[in-house]
Amino acid sequence: MKRFRVIFQPSGRRGEVQEGKTVLDAAQALGVDIEALCGGKKVCGKCKVRIEEGYFEKDNIESGMKHLSPLTEDELKHIKPEDGPGIRLACAAEIRGDLKVFVPERSRAGKQVVRKAAKELSIRLDPAVKKYNVELPPPSLHDMTTGDMERVLGFLEDEYGLKGLSFDYTALKDLQDAIRKGEWKVTVTVWMDREIVKVEPGFVEPSYGLAVDIGTTTVVGYLCDMNTGRVINTESMMNPQVPYGEDVMSRITYAMTNPDGLQKMQDAIIEGLNEIIDRVSADLRTNGKNGGSAIVDMTIVFNTAMHHIFLGFNPEYIGRSPFIPAVQHSLDIKARDLGLRINPGSYVHILPIEAGFVGADNVGVLIAEEPYNQDEMVLIIDIGTNGELLLGNRERICSTSCATGPAFEGAQIKFGMRAAPGAIEKVKIDPETKEPLYKVIGKADWHTHLEKVNAKGICGSGIIDAVAEMFKAGIIDKSGKFNMDLETPRVRRGSDGKPEYVIAWAEETSIGTDITITQADVRALQLAKGALYAGAKLMMKKMGVERLDRVVLAGAFGSYIDKESALTLGMFPDCEIDRVYAVGNAAGDGARMALLNRDKRREADEKARFVEFMEIAVEPEFEKEFMMAMHIPHMKDKFPSLKKLLEEKQVPVMVKG
Repeated sequence: MKRFRVIFQPSGRRGEVQEGKTVLDAAQALGVDIEALCGGKKVCGKCKVRIEEGYFEKDNIESGMKHLSPLTEDELKHIKPEDGPGIRLACAAEIRGDLKVFVPERSRAGKQVVRKAAKELSIRLDPAVKKYNVELPPPSLHDMTTGDMERVLGFLEDEYGLKGLSFDYTALKDLQDAIRKGEWKVTVTVWMDREIVKVEPGFVEPSYGLAVDIGTTTVVGYLCDMNTGRVINTESMMNPQVPYGEDVMSRITYAMTNPDGLQKMQDAIIEGLNEIIDRVSADLRTNGKNGGSAIVDMTIVFNTAMHHIFLGFNPEYIGRSPFIPAVQHSLDIKARDLGLRINPGSYVHILPIEAGFVGADNVGVLIAEEPYNQDEMVLIIDIGTNGELLLGNRERICSTSCATGPAFEGAQIKFGMRAAPGAIEKVKIDPETKEPLYKVIGKADWHTHLEKVNAKGICGSGIIDAVAEMFKAGIIDKSGKFNMDLETPRVRRGSDGKPEYVIAWAEETSIGTDITITQADVRALQLAKGALYAGAKLMMKKMGVERLDRVVLAGAFGSYIDKESALTLGMFPDCEIDRVYAVGNAAGDGARMALLNRDKRREADEKARFVEFMEIAVEPEFEKEFMMAMHIPHMKDKFPSLKKLLEEKQVPVMVKG
């Protein structure tokens, strides 16, 4: 096969790419970050690039549209006249000659702001790994029949009552040198009172563990001091699998349709985790504590699809009915077998999954929030790319999942983007003038005409605020339809003739065009919130629940979504606003709990089986509930708490009480 030169601007990345590969393939291979929210499936339209025309003497390259495959029907759906000449979708354009490609700012995948900070946990420390000091007498000619391993095992049994321990092979290879370097004093790390996984010369007190939450969109790692439970470092990144698909189904499809797709995605997440490990342990390396090898235990939570891809399990069968996973129980796998750069003899504990797409991340939420120890009827919503819900109390708990991510993450939204600098994250609209105020990530102040903030797009929390505020201001009705009779230049028809609301004028942005919320954007958000509400309502019906005592919003979205906006939209059934709580990254909290207390691992396996899973997509009433839930806040259900709240604020919107 022929190979052609490709140069990307403004990054300057360049290289040779095989004929027939797409521009997006070339970008991924050369480390150029292009938005591909749909995973290159030609449906999101976010990967627009401009092909430079002509001969470029400095680079000795001739570039042009003729060096690409013909324009496709999928591209014509997304490329508009106002985009200008030379625009192609990177995922659809196949390379057939040398190219110089410009990536507009709108198409660049900015560094995601990962909002999953660790909170203080109240938990009894009883980690799965513990360190023991061993002091041996020097051997002599009179003691030639007892090896170093046998002497260490004998000491541990005599002094600590640890019987029948096995020895990890890697640790065993280090034993002789460690004993002598420590002048007959050595520290051994024991896992679950069963196996020695590490030996160190001398007496070493510090002990470190890593808890990881692998989300569909983001990955976060918490480095913990196993002696105190304190988080001493946190690192996060965008999930490196995102270029292969924004949501779980697109990644499953990628694995099924590409011979090496599963391996590519597994390699990407392992490499990403190793980067997290290197970054969280950098200070340990500086302080002479051997960096990642000082980490002696690790726990991971993720949804079922991420679980299977990480472990190299074929995800095809969880992507089709009856959605059967390869394994549900927790797993303990050697770090070296996974290719992770922590202590090679240590185990990585994979929390159990529940069923379907409700995975170990939801189990993490479960053991962190402990609804099984409460009398109140609580609804817990982990609002991520894959929305997961828990409903119940100590008597009974039900769970389900629904695909909510594409709209909340920016796909399907005209000016949607991830939570990166330049994204509008908060919106307020004056109900009288219809004028907006907004706040942009990376800027401390709200936008005013005196303070230019250079918005680039709008992220999930901003989209939710905007649509809720549009409803309260009468710009859209409860069906989501625009009111085109309003006397304001901000409500207009776009270039496609369809209604839109202008959040930011072109001169206020960094992309040189108005940022708007379109009729299609409103519909996309209604679909996402409708799925959440329908899931909650069907679980309530199944359990005979008429009223929620409490609502918990978990996950990065849950922490930053305005709870009044969420209630206004009808993302969940009515609840007193002061009984709606944001708890942050509860899945990550659960991973930390399992790291710091071995009983939480047993509890996770036990409670994961206690939860009743409900596959809402096959429920006979799902379509009916879903259609009613698409209204704002709902077609029929009453919202007395919301009605009272809006009346107190004198918002002129009719909500059933």
